[in-house]
Amino acid sequence: PAYVGIGSNLEEPRRQVASAIEALSKLPDTRLIRASRLYRSPPMDGTEQPDYINAVAALLTQLDARTFLHALQAIEKQHGREPGACRWAARTLDLDLLVFGGQEICNDELTVPHPGIAKRCFVLLPLCEIAPQLRIPGLSSATELLRDLPAGAALETVLDQ
Repeated sequence: PAYVGIGSNLEEPRRQVASAIEALSKLPDTRLIRASRLYRSPPMDGTEQPDYINAVAALLTQLDARTFLHALQAIEKQHGREPGACRWAARTLDLDLLVFGGQEICNDELTVPHPGIAKRCFVLLPLCEIAPQLRIPGLSSATELLRDLPAGAALETVLDQ
């Protein structure tokens, strides 16, 4: 199983996220199992830009982690993501590989579990919605990580589908 964080804050973000979920469902040797509801979150760095729309998708894939990452990057590019953009810049689509089976990977191209997973309510809330018992390799369960966030971190607003 692979879990992918999805975010957008440009060019009709709700449509971008829905389109990304559709694109994920069409990846070769991969099956979409479940996608969370949509959540709204403020930009991480507090800069003046639109709020993000976030979701998480659960997939089963026979692709290796590197091939899967490249497929995610291709979907981002198809959605107008500019390579080399500033780290916290507004974007049409951001796909983050959060968890890839029970693997822990750390190389120049990929770090799994995602290094920010334990600190991001906009990731943990939708992840807990679709996989509350998921154990994050090297950490704890998604539910425990969400519970351990500071009280003010859970201010995400669930959007109606």
